[in-house]
Amino acid sequence: MTETLLIDAEGCSMGRLASYAAKEALSGKRVIIFNAEKCLISGKEERIFEDYKRRYEAKSKTNPRRYGPHRPKNPDRFLRRVIRGMLPWDKARGREAFKRVMVYIGRPEKEIMRREKIDLSKEKPLDLPQLKRHYDYYITLAELCRFLGGKNG
Repeated sequence: MTETLLIDAEGCSMGRLASYAAKEALSGKRVIIFNAEKCLISGKEERIFEDYKRRYEAKSKTNPRRYGPHRPKNPDRFLRRVIRGMLPWDKARGREAFKRVMVYIGRPEKEIMRREKIDLSKEKPLDLPQLKRHYDYYITLAELCRFLGGKNG
């Protein structure tokens, strides 16, 4: 049985959390992240929104009328995609590691119990102070996803 890490994303920096999760998944551990919508993105709100809006409005060069590329707009899928970007996706070990990462919105105890067979009321999530920093300017992932048009955030 592989070791399972429970991580509460509330107050964690998105990039630090994603790199930690990717590293642990590559080492063979299962990583379960909940409260994805509460992780932080550092920077000024206008700048972050401007940057992601530009990325999301990109069109295909072969067919500019097409709406692609499609990108996630819900916090759980968004964070999982960020983690995927930190894995060697073109290699088998990166794809296998990605399968060991699950991200949830909120704290869905019944869903995690059903899928992962882990009782969140009895388990204690990891306390990772290196993932939590104080920022003067930040937004939550929920705010960004709401701006991008996501429904869950």
